[in-house]
Amino acid sequence: MRLLASRRFLMIVVACCLTTAAPAAEPALRDEAQAAMRRAATYYTSRVAAHGGYVYHYTLDLRQRSGEGLATADQIWVQPPGTPTVGMALLKAYAATHEQLYLDAARAAGEALLYGQLASGGWTNVVDFDPSGPRVAQYRNGRGRGSNNSTLDDGISQAAIRFLAQLNRTLEFRDEPIRAAADTAAKALLAAQFPNGGFPQVWTGPVAPQPIVRASLPTYDWRTEGKQKKYWDMYTLNDGLAGTVAATLAELGTIYADPKFGQAILGLGDFLLLAQLPEPQPAWAQQYDYAMHPIWARRFEPPAVTGGESQDVLETLLLIHRLTGDAKYLEPIPRAVAYLRRSQLPDGRLARYYELATNRPLYMTRRGRDYSLTHDDSDLPDHYGWKQISRLDAIDAAYARARGGDRSPPAPTSPSELERQVREVIGQLDGQARWVSTYSGDRLVGQPKFADGEKYLSSAVFSRNIELLSEYVTRKR
Repeated sequence: MRLLASRRFLMIVVACCLTTAAPAAEPALRDEAQAAMRRAATYYTSRVAAHGGYVYHYTLDLRQRSGEGLATADQIWVQPPGTPTVGMALLKAYAATHEQLYLDAARAAGEALLYGQLASGGWTNVVDFDPSGPRVAQYRNGRGRGSNNSTLDDGISQAAIRFLAQLNRTLEFRDEPIRAAADTAAKALLAAQFPNGGFPQVWTGPVAPQPIVRASLPTYDWRTEGKQKKYWDMYTLNDGLAGTVAATLAELGTIYADPKFGQAILGLGDFLLLAQLPEPQPAWAQQYDYAMHPIWARRFEPPAVTGGESQDVLETLLLIHRLTGDAKYLEPIPRAVAYLRRSQLPDGRLARYYELATNRPLYMTRRGRDYSLTHDDSDLPDHYGWKQISRLDAIDAAYARARGGDRSPPAPTSPSELERQVREVIGQLDGQARWVSTYSGDRLVGQPKFADGEKYLSSAVFSRNIELLSEYVTRKR
């Protein structure tokens, strides 16, 4: 009996120790996360930044910097995952910790973007601080020269606008230069929207009104006719434009409480309804002319139905429905998903392009600078994503939730999975407070010239890890 009682007592003591130790582990991990964030951000913002901004990739000795190609010491990149991506991560770290380090670095990134804001209100992909540099453009500050092409390609102006608007709010709208840059950019984005709700790839000022018509297939020979010299002035969905613009407008609406941004989201949704092509290919093209026919863009971007952009449009329609509750934005989804499922490749992926009318997967071969259309995928240029991962299952599931009345945003990462990821990220930080990546032949943004096995630093990895740690600290605060 005494032995049994002793064992019971021991079990109670152990249980008490376990229940008191478990809560103590959370503050300890939170403190580790904050320390890792601080170390990593101190290194990245003091050693890696140039003029307060960032590019995509760096060799470990920091001598080679690259965005879309090599960058000089006076160039920073606006296109994600460049300066706005890093700046947003720093703002999230500041919101989680209230440490001045992050706000100062975020402000420096904002001032770098302010320098490179174009007279037309947006950004091109590079800011060149060398007045005689090769990538200088017509900056709003009067220090530049040359082109004035604000672009929505690759999420460039969208990322800068979102970051500056968030920085503006964090600074309580009191930093006049930041406030003016953010306001100018937001107004320029609204002025770039056509009456039918669509957006161009590039703008230099307010767009010219065009007739509002529904998308249709061209009746001419699209292979040789209908090419537009300035396709970038026309309606575009290329590179996820619909999703990034919708998210930007939604964020601006939240920050400024201005109904104009909500109206612009509705306009974009209405354009997506108009841009859906007719049966038997009820999806979307990358680029349209003012008559709403699919058109050529670059030499390797033919008029076609697209697998990637169509999925982005479906996700954008679901977002707009979640924001508005209007069921008309759900109406195109079932037939588009059914068509895309019918069009999947044998490996389950989607072709980037499907030929108009025939729906055969459409590719390109390349000899020197010349491209030729083909249905053969055995000799594809490696600079472009000719096949796209299918997201149709996730889109179907989101559509079912929306039809059931669920307008809640996607569920956050579970606490246990978030903790696992946090421990992994902390463990990956090296002795110099760097997250070091190893190149293994994978296709990276900007297509840097790394050798297999070469070590490098990535702004995308830095930003993703800082945001992950910030989320954990915020949840545990």
